[in-house]
Amino acid sequence: MKSYMLGIDIGTTSTKSVLFEENGQVVAKASEEYPLYTPVPDAAVQDPEEIFHAVIHTVKEVMKTSGVTPDQVMFASFSTAMHSMIAMDAAGNPLTPCITWADNRSNEWSRKLKDELNGHEIYRRTGTPIHPMSPLAKLLWLKHDHTELFNQSAKFISIREYVTFKLFNEYVVDHSIASATGLMNLEQLNWDEEALQIAGITPERLSKLVPTTHILEGLNEKYAAEMGLSASTPFVVGATDGVLSNLGVNAIRPGEVAATIGTSGAIRTVVDKPVTDPKGRTFCYALTEKHWVVGGPVNNGGMIFRWVRDEMAASEIETAKRLGISSYDVLTRIAARVSPGADGLLFHPFLAGERAPLWNPDARGSFFGLTLHHKKEHMIRSVLEGVIFNLYTVLLAMKEQMGQPSRILATGGFARSPLWRQMMADIFDQEVVVPESFESSCLGAVVLGLYATGRTDSLEIVSEMVGTTHAHKPDQNHVAIYQELLPIFIRISRKLTEEYEDIAKFQREHITATE
Repeated sequence: MKSYMLGIDIGTTSTKSVLFEENGQVVAKASEEYPLYTPVPDAAVQDPEEIFHAVIHTVKEVMKTSGVTPDQVMFASFSTAMHSMIAMDAAGNPLTPCITWADNRSNEWSRKLKDELNGHEIYRRTGTPIHPMSPLAKLLWLKHDHTELFNQSAKFISIREYVTFKLFNEYVVDHSIASATGLMNLEQLNWDEEALQIAGITPERLSKLVPTTHILEGLNEKYAAEMGLSASTPFVVGATDGVLSNLGVNAIRPGEVAATIGTSGAIRTVVDKPVTDPKGRTFCYALTEKHWVVGGPVNNGGMIFRWVRDEMAASEIETAKRLGISSYDVLTRIAARVSPGADGLLFHPFLAGERAPLWNPDARGSFFGLTLHHKKEHMIRSVLEGVIFNLYTVLLAMKEQMGQPSRILATGGFARSPLWRQMMADIFDQEVVVPESFESSCLGAVVLGLYATGRTDSLEIVSEMVGTTHAHKPDQNHVAIYQELLPIFIRISRKLTEEYEDIAKFQREHITATE
């Protein structure tokens, strides 16, 4: 009887469940989207119950469409977006929505933490850059600006902890999610005393720390039946989506870099011990006790392309409908008509503030160099280039720590676009390889599951599961253009710090809150 592995990826905009054969072949997959609510300026929250039901529904769908029986599923394993936080009461009910990484309401407390509360030294121990995305900053904000709610809260947990609490009635947090909170000491694999003191909490108000290979058993029978699983199905607690994406694309050897653009984006490499940046530009998160992922996240990835589509491309959307193709394909075809560099039009993609390398939630987007010569197609191309330019600036910071990458693997939704892949090769001036599986986080989750359940003694088994679909070599004519524009792109973003702060302040004071 064949055996199967279930990967569940709880993302920012959707949850995806993928059923794999033991050799890594995809058998069935399902995804379900959910909204990101922005009820007031700087807020970015979600309904934890909507996400929980997305987990239940997607697992149910893959089990139904695959025809696999419950006893054929060896295990399920989780991948989860980082930096979420939910305040829970003593009865196990949420007191807040799920506050996501994109929520910037703790901006002022993040500044105070960095400038007055020894934030840099806390970062050096915990690996999480000081930024509103960090649950540490969110806790400071709740403690001081919503004191009554803070005092009512019995637990502060992530969305994955919420899901596993409902499924197993147990509060546990893996080292990977914990390493993205700003609260866990990387060397000690325990909660950091100073960080907890600043946040005003004790370990009892957090979940029990466990390795990413920890196995949960005793699945709630009601939810097991809904999902089409056995109540005896073991669940591997898993890790964060970023570190599992590196594993899922087989970028786990020294010098191998994974560049991901999904809703947001990131660039990461694996090291064998915790490493942090003296300048505070990069993160360090756990995969296992022997595998640590160093890199930088960017807020502004594929959601910028979606913004272009939704706000600037009504006619192109109609064209796509008539042709029966993706609206994104129509837009990239239009962008491809324009030469590299978009005839000197630069776009800074900071529509949602920015994490690496600026770590500035006040950063704002802009077109620079706009003339009467430029048309919509120039703007579309410059947006695509701006996302890659920004990701490359993160790689420049990483190079100071790790040197020149030996290999770059591209993953995420952007990897479906030949134009965007070639842009990355040209801007990075290095060959870009695209792994066969677009389901990198889910694949990483089940490879970790094989390791956790003792079915393999090495994560290197992933090399047998990942093929290559595309490889793009840099066009040196394009490289020369981009290398001329890149310093201008970087200088502008560094020079506008005061202007970013002023315009962000204006927006917070004058943009009317919406439900």
